[in-house]
Amino acid sequence: MKLIIDTSVIIAVLVNEPIKRKLIELTKGAELIAPLSVHWEIGNAFSAMLKRKKTDIAKVIKAIQIYDSISITMVDIELEEALLIADKLNIYAYDAYLIACALKNHCPLVSLDNGLVTAAKNFGVKILEIES
Repeated sequence: MKLIIDTSVIIAVLVNEPIKRKLIELTKGAELIAPLSVHWEIGNAFSAMLKRKKTDIAKVIKAIQIYDSISITMVDIELEEALLIADKLNIYAYDAYLIACALKNHCPLVSLDNGLVTAAKNFGVKILEIES
């Protein structure tokens, strides 16, 4: 099974959030796909954690090494298509990239971001639900 995976899921796994085990089980054996923007969002998330003193650089480097070992196919998304989606749904481009990626690859999206999940559903994207 192919899955579009967003930054929130990757970060939750890398920083050992309580939902980590469930996310790993949910994605086990799946071909993970993400727009190229997710790579930069990972860096931004960690820089924000560093700035807020929520972690230190040694932990971030270790997390990035783990991230680098995760097999994720990064795909390019047409900017115009993503911006049309962003405009129609009144969302940020980063969320539109994920929706466009799901549509382009004809596969479900997995995310911990409720706003993204709602927008994606409203645009007809299938969501892989995460049971609490």
